[in-house]
Amino acid sequence: MACTAMQFPAKQDRFICIYPAYLNNKKTITEGSKAVENPTAMEIQDVGSEVGLNVFLEKNKMYSRKWNRDVQYRGRVRVHLKQEDGSLCLIQFPSCKSVMLYAAEIIPKLKRRTQKIGGGDQSLQQGEGSKKGKRKKKK
Repeated sequence: MACTAMQFPAKQDRFICIYPAYLNNKKTITEGSKAVENPTAMEIQDVGSEVGLNVFLEKNKMYSRKWNRDVQYRGRVRVHLKQEDGSLCLIQFPSCKSVMLYAAEIIPKLKRRTQKIGGGDQSLQQGEGSKKGKRKKKK
């Protein structure tokens, strides 16, 4: 059962905050390989909304330990975990950690990530093949 869509409530203790730096494998101490290379707040929002969580993207918020003020690294996602009566919105996500582990697992499988990686590799392979045909044989 998913939480109903609602306005940002006055009681913010039912929401958790997830910054992209929490999931970045270059910045955080992770459990095994459960991290993503340079995730964005938009990707975290997409994963949360696809599974049925009530998520809000705050574009102008920044992680306080982040020294880079670039627009690419901005953003924070608020995830609604508990309803007003204290029950969980989705049973499979009882804590912040469970949401972050799920996001770290799904973000690499997003279409925009797979298209960027796949397109680059194909062009490199084609370039290498054409170079091999142009070499002259030595006698």
